[in-house]
Amino acid sequence: MPCKEYYVYILTNYSKTVLYTGMTNDLERRVLEHKQKFDPKSFTRKYQVNQLMWYESHNDVNEAIKREKLIKKWKRQWKNELIEKENPEWRDLSPGWFD
Repeated sequence: MPCKEYYVYILTNYSKTVLYTGMTNDLERRVLEHKQKFDPKSFTRKYQVNQLMWYESHNDVNEAIKREKLIKKWKRQWKNELIEKENPEWRDLSPGWFD
């Protein structure tokens, strides 16, 4: 049986003032849904949050859920530091995914 992957990710808006942490089993599909404003009542649509700043993969869904919940409780500064370790210039990591 192939190993399943789950992703914990952080998105932001254009001005980098809002952060959103999520978890999915298909990162490309989920980021595209955010970019296309898939859910008209969603937090990410309301605040224009659709730029992928950071993500990590997990093979265990429970570990991914635990990590997502942990990061959601973090202070903003801790999330900023997590992003800046891998993405110091805060560039959207998804350009070219949907061309």
